[in-house]
Amino acid sequence: MISTRSKSGTTWMQMICALLVFRTPDLPAPLAEISPWVDMLAVPTDVLRASLEAQQNRRILKTHTPLDGLPLDPDVSYVVVARHPLDSAVSLYHQGQNIDRARLRELTGASEPDRPPAPRAALDDWLLEWVDEQVDPRQELDSLPGVLWHLADAWARRDEANVVLVHYDDLRTDLEGEMRHLARWLDITVPEHVWPALVSAAGFGAMRQRAVELAPDTNGVLLDPSAFFRRGSSGAGREVITAAEYDRYLARVARLAPSDLLVWLHRDP
Repeated sequence: MISTRSKSGTTWMQMICALLVFRTPDLPAPLAEISPWVDMLAVPTDVLRASLEAQQNRRILKTHTPLDGLPLDPDVSYVVVARHPLDSAVSLYHQGQNIDRARLRELTGASEPDRPPAPRAALDDWLLEWVDEQVDPRQELDSLPGVLWHLADAWARRDEANVVLVHYDDLRTDLEGEMRHLARWLDITVPEHVWPALVSAAGFGAMRQRAVELAPDTNGVLLDPSAFFRRGSSGAGREVITAAEYDRYLARVARLAPSDLLVWLHRDP
Protein backbone atom coordinates (compact mmCIF):
# COMPACT_ATOMS: atom_id res chain seq x y z
CA MET A 1 0.00 0.00 0.00
CA ILE A 2 1.55 3.29 -1.16
CA SER A 3 0.22 6.14 1.01
CA THR A 4 1.25 9.65 -0.05
CA ARG A 5 0.12 13.20 -0.30
CA SER A 6 -0.55 14.49 -3.79
CA LYS A 7 2.49 15.30 -5.95
CA SER A 8 4.94 13.75 -3.50
CA GLY A 9 6.24 10.90 -5.65
CA THR A 10 3.19 8.65 -5.74
CA THR A 11 3.45 7.56 -9.37
CA TRP A 12 7.22 7.25 -9.04
CA MET A 13 6.83 4.83 -6.13
CA GLN A 14 4.09 2.91 -7.94
CA MET A 15 6.47 2.45 -10.87
CA ILE A 16 9.32 1.37 -8.62
CA CYS A 17 7.15 -1.21 -6.88
CA ALA A 18 5.76 -2.48 -10.20
CA LEU A 19 9.27 -2.88 -11.57
CA LEU A 20 10.29 -4.82 -8.47
CA VAL A 21 7.21 -7.04 -8.50
CA PHE A 22 7.38 -7.90 -12.22
CA ARG A 23 11.20 -7.64 -12.50
CA THR A 24 10.95 -6.16 -15.99
CA PRO A 25 10.39 -2.71 -17.52
CA ASP A 26 7.80 -4.30 -19.83
CA LEU A 27 4.79 -4.03 -17.56
CA PRO A 28 1.77 -6.20 -18.42
CA ALA A 29 -0.72 -3.31 -18.31
CA PRO A 30 -0.87 0.47 -17.78
CA LEU A 31 0.44 1.44 -14.36
CA ALA A 32 -2.94 2.72 -13.14
CA GLU A 33 -4.41 -0.73 -13.80
CA ILE A 34 -1.55 -2.58 -12.13
CA SER A 35 -1.62 -0.21 -9.16
CA PRO A 36 -5.16 1.20 -8.81
CA TRP A 37 -6.01 4.31 -6.81
CA VAL A 38 -8.35 2.76 -4.26
CA ASP A 39 -9.90 5.98 -2.93
CA MET A 40 -10.52 7.59 -6.32
CA LEU A 41 -14.25 8.42 -6.37
CA ALA A 42 -14.46 8.16 -10.15
CA VAL A 43 -13.96 4.37 -10.04
CA PRO A 44 -16.99 2.36 -8.82
CA THR A 45 -16.18 0.07 -5.90
CA ASP A 46 -17.40 -3.07 -7.66
CA VAL A 47 -15.19 -2.32 -10.68
CA LEU A 48 -12.18 -1.78 -8.43
CA ARG A 49 -12.85 -4.96 -6.47
CA ALA A 50 -13.21 -7.06 -9.62
CA SER A 51 -9.97 -5.66 -11.00
CA LEU A 52 -8.07 -6.50 -7.81
CA GLU A 53 -9.56 -9.97 -7.54
CA ALA A 54 -8.41 -10.71 -11.09
CA GLN A 55 -4.78 -9.90 -10.28
CA GLN A 56 -2.52 -12.88 -9.69
CA ASN A 57 0.58 -10.85 -8.81
CA ARG A 58 1.49 -9.21 -5.53
CA ARG A 59 -0.88 -6.26 -5.35
CA ILE A 60 0.31 -2.65 -5.35
CA LEU A 61 -2.36 -0.21 -4.15
CA LYS A 62 -2.29 3.58 -4.23
CA THR A 63 -4.02 5.79 -1.68
CA HIS A 64 -3.86 9.44 -0.65
CA THR A 65 -5.34 8.52 2.75
CA PRO A 66 -2.97 8.81 5.73
CA LEU A 67 -2.20 5.61 7.60
CA ASP A 68 -4.50 6.60 10.47
CA GLY A 69 -7.41 6.40 8.03
CA LEU A 70 -6.56 2.92 6.72
CA PRO A 71 -7.30 -0.53 8.09
CA LEU A 72 -3.76 -1.46 9.16
CA ASP A 73 -2.97 -5.12 8.60
CA PRO A 74 0.26 -6.86 9.68
CA ASP A 75 0.32 -8.71 6.35
CA VAL A 76 0.33 -5.47 4.33
CA SER A 77 3.44 -3.38 3.66
CA TYR A 78 2.86 0.39 3.90
CA VAL A 79 5.16 2.73 1.94
CA VAL A 80 4.86 6.45 2.72
CA VAL A 81 6.69 8.87 0.41
CA ALA A 82 7.58 12.33 1.70
CA ARG A 83 8.61 15.42 -0.24
CA HIS A 84 9.48 18.95 0.83
CA PRO A 85 5.97 20.43 1.33
CA LEU A 86 6.73 23.57 -0.68
CA ASP A 87 7.87 21.51 -3.66
CA SER A 88 4.78 19.30 -3.56
CA ALA A 89 2.61 22.45 -3.30
CA VAL A 90 4.23 24.01 -6.39
CA SER A 91 3.71 20.78 -8.30
CA LEU A 92 0.09 20.66 -7.11
CA TYR A 93 -0.45 24.23 -8.35
CA HIS A 94 0.73 23.31 -11.83
CA GLN A 95 -1.21 20.06 -11.78
CA GLY A 96 -4.39 22.04 -11.19
CA GLN A 97 -3.97 23.59 -14.64
CA ASN A 98 -3.84 20.14 -16.24
CA ILE A 99 -7.21 18.84 -15.01
CA ASP A 100 -10.26 18.54 -17.28
CA ARG A 101 -12.80 19.83 -14.75
CA ALA A 102 -15.81 18.97 -16.90
CA ARG A 103 -14.64 15.37 -17.25
CA LEU A 104 -13.98 15.18 -13.50
CA ARG A 105 -17.52 16.42 -12.73
CA GLU A 106 -18.90 13.85 -15.15
CA LEU A 107 -17.05 11.02 -13.43
CA THR A 108 -17.88 12.06 -9.86
CA GLY A 109 -21.44 13.26 -10.45
CA ALA A 110 -20.65 16.79 -9.27
CA SER A 111 -22.92 19.57 -10.44
CA GLU A 112 -21.94 22.34 -12.82
CA PRO A 113 -20.71 25.43 -10.91
CA ASP A 114 -23.09 28.39 -10.78
CA ARG A 115 -20.43 30.75 -12.06
CA PRO A 116 -17.02 30.48 -13.69
CA PRO A 117 -14.17 30.00 -11.20
CA ALA A 118 -12.18 33.06 -10.24
CA PRO A 119 -8.79 33.40 -11.94
CA ARG A 120 -6.04 31.62 -10.02
CA ALA A 121 -3.56 33.71 -8.10
CA ALA A 122 0.02 33.91 -9.30
CA LEU A 123 2.17 31.06 -8.02
CA ASP A 124 4.07 33.07 -5.40
CA ASP A 125 0.89 34.57 -3.95
CA TRP A 126 -0.89 31.22 -4.04
CA LEU A 127 2.00 29.51 -2.27
CA LEU A 128 2.04 32.02 0.57
CA GLU A 129 -1.72 31.64 0.99
CA TRP A 130 -1.19 27.87 1.11
CA VAL A 131 1.45 28.28 3.84
CA ASP A 132 -0.81 30.48 5.99
CA GLU A 133 -4.14 28.72 5.43
CA GLN A 134 -5.91 27.67 8.64
CA VAL A 135 -7.90 24.51 7.91
CA ASP A 136 -8.80 21.17 9.44
CA PRO A 137 -6.08 18.79 8.19
CA ARG A 138 -8.55 15.89 8.15
CA GLN A 139 -10.80 17.78 5.73
CA GLU A 140 -8.16 19.51 3.58
CA LEU A 141 -5.55 16.80 3.12
CA ASP A 142 -3.49 18.70 0.55
CA SER A 143 -3.21 21.80 2.72
CA LEU A 144 0.02 22.37 4.65
CA PRO A 145 -1.61 21.12 7.89
CA GLY A 146 -2.92 18.11 5.95
CA VAL A 147 0.49 17.26 4.49
CA LEU A 148 2.13 17.38 7.91
CA TRP A 149 -0.74 15.45 9.54
CA HIS A 150 -0.15 12.66 7.02
CA LEU A 151 3.62 12.64 7.50
CA ALA A 152 3.60 13.05 11.28
CA ASP A 153 1.31 10.06 11.63
CA ALA A 154 3.61 7.93 9.46
CA TRP A 155 6.68 9.26 11.28
CA ALA A 156 5.23 8.07 14.58
CA ARG A 157 4.89 4.57 13.06
CA ARG A 158 8.31 4.43 11.40
CA ASP A 159 9.65 1.74 13.75
CA GLU A 160 6.84 -0.67 12.87
CA ALA A 161 8.07 -3.60 10.80
CA ASN A 162 5.59 -3.09 7.96
CA VAL A 163 5.92 0.70 7.61
CA VAL A 164 8.68 2.48 5.71
CA LEU A 165 9.15 6.18 4.95
CA VAL A 166 10.93 7.13 1.74
CA HIS A 167 12.15 10.64 0.99
CA TYR A 168 11.65 12.01 -2.52
CA ASP A 169 15.14 13.50 -2.52
CA ASP A 170 16.71 10.14 -1.69
CA LEU A 171 15.02 8.74 -4.78
CA ARG A 172 16.48 11.62 -6.79
CA THR A 173 20.03 11.27 -5.51
CA ASP A 174 20.34 7.49 -5.12
CA LEU A 175 17.58 5.81 -7.09
CA GLU A 176 19.31 2.45 -7.35
CA GLY A 177 20.20 2.39 -3.66
CA GLU A 178 16.62 3.19 -2.66
CA MET A 179 15.22 0.60 -5.04
CA ARG A 180 17.54 -2.05 -3.66
CA HIS A 181 16.58 -1.10 -0.11
CA LEU A 182 12.88 -1.38 -0.96
CA ALA A 183 13.43 -4.75 -2.63
CA ARG A 184 15.07 -6.08 0.53
CA TRP A 185 12.35 -4.60 2.74
CA LEU A 186 9.62 -6.10 0.55
CA ASP A 187 11.48 -9.43 0.44
CA ILE A 188 11.74 -9.33 -3.36
CA THR A 189 14.74 -10.95 -5.03
CA VAL A 190 15.85 -9.31 -8.27
CA PRO A 191 18.49 -11.03 -10.43
CA GLU A 192 21.62 -8.88 -10.53
CA HIS A 193 21.68 -8.64 -14.32
CA VAL A 194 18.14 -7.18 -14.32
CA TRP A 195 18.90 -4.22 -12.04
CA PRO A 196 20.29 -1.78 -14.67
CA ALA A 197 17.14 -2.02 -16.81
CA LEU A 198 14.85 -1.56 -13.81
CA VAL A 199 16.72 1.49 -12.51
CA SER A 200 16.79 3.04 -15.98
CA ALA A 201 13.03 2.50 -16.39
CA ALA A 202 12.39 4.21 -13.03
CA GLY A 203 14.25 7.37 -14.06
CA PHE A 204 12.21 10.55 -14.47
CA GLY A 205 13.07 10.98 -18.15
CA ALA A 206 12.17 7.39 -18.98
CA MET A 207 8.86 7.71 -17.16
CA ARG A 208 8.02 10.95 -18.95
CA GLN A 209 8.58 9.21 -22.30
CA ARG A 210 6.00 6.61 -21.22
CA ALA A 211 3.51 9.18 -19.88
CA VAL A 212 0.47 7.74 -21.66
CA GLU A 213 1.17 4.35 -20.08
CA LEU A 214 2.24 5.58 -16.65
CA ALA A 215 0.31 8.76 -15.79
CA PRO A 216 -2.72 8.21 -13.51
CA ASP A 217 -5.26 8.99 -16.21
CA THR A 218 -7.38 5.88 -16.75
CA ASN A 219 -10.55 8.01 -17.05
CA GLY A 220 -9.19 10.86 -19.18
CA VAL A 221 -9.03 13.53 -16.48
CA LEU A 222 -5.64 14.90 -17.52
CA LEU A 223 -5.56 17.41 -20.35
CA ASP A 224 -1.99 16.36 -21.19
CA PRO A 225 -0.57 13.14 -19.63
CA SER A 226 3.01 14.15 -20.46
CA ALA A 227 2.58 17.37 -18.43
CA PHE A 228 1.95 15.23 -15.36
CA PHE A 229 5.72 14.60 -15.30
CA ARG A 230 6.53 18.31 -15.25
CA ARG A 231 9.93 18.70 -13.62
CA GLY A 232 10.85 15.97 -11.14
CA SER A 233 13.45 18.00 -9.24
CA SER A 234 13.57 19.74 -5.87
CA GLY A 235 13.83 23.35 -4.76
CA ALA A 236 10.89 24.80 -6.73
CA GLY A 237 9.28 26.18 -3.58
CA ARG A 238 12.38 28.05 -2.50
CA GLU A 239 12.67 29.58 -5.97
CA VAL A 240 9.42 31.53 -5.75
CA ILE A 241 9.52 32.94 -2.20
CA THR A 242 11.96 35.20 -0.38
CA ALA A 243 14.21 34.24 2.53
CA ALA A 244 11.89 36.06 4.93
CA GLU A 245 8.88 34.21 3.50
CA TYR A 246 10.71 30.91 3.90
CA ASP A 247 11.34 31.77 7.54
CA ARG A 248 7.61 32.38 7.85
CA TYR A 249 7.01 28.91 6.43
CA LEU A 250 9.49 27.36 8.89
CA ALA A 251 7.77 29.07 11.81
CA ARG A 252 4.43 27.70 10.66
CA VAL A 253 5.57 24.10 10.22
CA ALA A 254 7.29 24.17 13.62
CA ARG A 255 3.81 24.49 15.11
CA LEU A 256 2.42 21.64 13.03
CA ALA A 257 4.95 18.79 13.20
CA PRO A 258 7.64 17.33 15.48
CA SER A 259 11.11 18.80 15.07
CA ASP A 260 12.83 15.50 14.23
CA LEU A 261 10.41 14.92 11.34
CA LEU A 262 11.10 18.43 10.03
CA VAL A 263 14.87 17.90 10.17
CA TRP A 264 14.44 14.74 8.08
CA LEU A 265 11.88 16.32 5.75
CA HIS A 266 13.70 19.56 4.87
CA ARG A 267 16.56 18.76 2.55
CA ASP A 268 18.66 21.29 0.69
CA PRO A 269 18.03 20.99 -3.06
